[in-house]
Amino acid sequence: MNFLSHIFLSGEDEGLIIGNFIADSVKGSDFLKYPEEIQKGIILHRKIDTFTDTHPVVDESKERLRSEYHKYSSVIVDVYYDHFLAANFDQYSVAPLNDFVQNVYRIIQQHHHHLPLKSSHFTQYMLRYNILEEYARLDGIEQVLKGMSQRAKFESKMERSIIELKEHYSLFEAEFQKFFPDLQEYVNKEIRIL
Repeated sequence: MNFLSHIFLSGEDEGLIIGNFIADSVKGSDFLKYPEEIQKGIILHRKIDTFTDTHPVVDESKERLRSEYHKYSSVIVDVYYDHFLAANFDQYSVAPLNDFVQNVYRIIQQHHHHLPLKSSHFTQYMLRYNILEEYARLDGIEQVLKGMSQRAKFESKMERSIIELKEHYSLFEAEFQKFFPDLQEYVNKEIRIL
């Protein structure tokens, strides 16, 4: 899952939101340097990633991309799934996407002092281009994939993966809709024991 899904799954707990948002920029045991609630968000992020990476439905989505995008297929599926969450946000949330996103931006800005440098740089980009809301649009997803491709260490061709999303849109969407309730159920249990 990508940024929108991780943040959404954090519920309303600001510590979980921040931890889930910065987790990819926090390596190994460095998470212990953060306040307890943010630590829990980082741990939750890692659990979400493990659950997602090992789910058979997600494997179906990745398999459709693997021959062309190899190890980047999982990254691409994460972005696709964020698109489906954003595009169908009213199915999963009582708050409209715009309201949810603006609240998230406010929380992240209020906790800017906890952001690692990489997360801080991404936040500027995210706010400037309203990335979380742009996930709902195919044009927005295309821009996100282009940006990720430019930042990849190796040639990824992710910028071209919008083609597969358009060609197999209903199939990827059906897989997301099958998978996401499983993830929500898993996260709800994990949050109770963190």
